Amino acid sequence: MVYTKTKNKTCFFTGHRKIPEEKEEMIRRKLKNEIKCSIENGYRYFGAGGARGFDTIAAQIVLQLKRKHSDIRLILVLPCLNQTINWSKEDILEFERIKSNADKVVYTSTKYTVDCMFKRNRHLVKFSSLCICYLTECSGGTAYTVNQALGRGLNIINIAKLI
Repeated sequence: MVYTKTKNKTCFFTGHRKIPEEKEEMIRRKLKNEIKCSIENGYRYFGAGGARGFDTIAAQIVLQLKRKHSDIRLILVLPCLNQTINWSKEDILEFERIKSNADKVVYTSTKYTVDCMFKRNRHLVKFSSLCICYLTECSGGTAYTVNQALGRGLNIINIAKLI
């Protein structure tokens, strides 16, 4: 598989969709710092799942850092073609902006299914060696994904523990 060559240079993001407004700026600062550190440590590929909240913030920061680090890549790993179906117009516009600036877009399913989100998350874990997350709850999709990453021996950086 072609991804094995890049696995130890690949970081992915996972986190909650709802970010406390009063913590968002601190989360952005800490996340940007961790992404910069990962770049210094040789990471070049950054996978985001395209969800609102933490995924969006992470993708925005990677795109911002690409201006200075032209060799880094944003890879969107999306669960299905119509994931934005119930999103607000504002969220859809930002999603489309990020998608149009991503270096690669991968869909793990063509349509929404009960497990398409889990399929996306497993894909992100499988092809990465570092997980930067925002995890504050011990259940739900983010917790599931972080546990999958731990089970595969990935390094985990939880932004929630840094603020």
